[in-house]
Amino acid sequence: MSKRVAFTFGRQDQHWTLKVAPYLEALHLAGLEPVLCLPGSRITLDRFAGLVLGGGTDLCPSRYGQSPEPETEAPDVARDTLEWDLLGQATQLGLPHLAICRGCQLLNVFHGGTLTQHIGDHHRQRGIADAHPVTVDAASALGRIVGVGAFAVNSRHHQAVSTVAPSLAVTASAGDGTVEGLEVPGHPFAVAVQWHPEDRVRTHPPDRRLFSAFARACV
Repeated sequence: MSKRVAFTFGRQDQHWTLKVAPYLEALHLAGLEPVLCLPGSRITLDRFAGLVLGGGTDLCPSRYGQSPEPETEAPDVARDTLEWDLLGQATQLGLPHLAICRGCQLLNVFHGGTLTQHIGDHHRQRGIADAHPVTVDAASALGRIVGVGAFAVNSRHHQAVSTVAPSLAVTASAGDGTVEGLEVPGHPFAVAVQWHPEDRVRTHPPDRRLFSAFARACV
């Protein structure tokens, strides 16, 4: 039987359906039943098996004590509020959570870290093709899941983790030092990645294994 997981995404626009579809497919393939949670929703996680924080617009810099820089996108305050609340619930309940791209950055800020608002556009590539390799800590939960020490990922971000929250561990990084993976040590499943594994579950085993591991953690 499918297990219900809360899946968050941003405001609807002309490309919204195309953006959401890969997440829904990846979760369904893993045997999960995603329930879409949009900005403005009021959700209680006690009836869900897990939480997925999707990619999207930049997190409001006020969340980490900064003012917006010229390259920073206009914030989706309603989404920030929703996801902050859901992440708080998941943390309190010990609920498995998988955070992707923006979600990785949100996890860091939620736990007390900061972001670099613009790292340039070298990580902001379109599509699902290989963008650059990441090196994964073999001793981390992510390392045990993907089963390889290094592999190529896609990449669609212009912001990145700056100061890592003290309670988090870096689990993957790019060759230029960009943080590509975070997790909460000791948590049953609190894993974040900066790339977009949902795009490549049919073609890239490490990305498929990530969703499968999340599904196994959702009980």
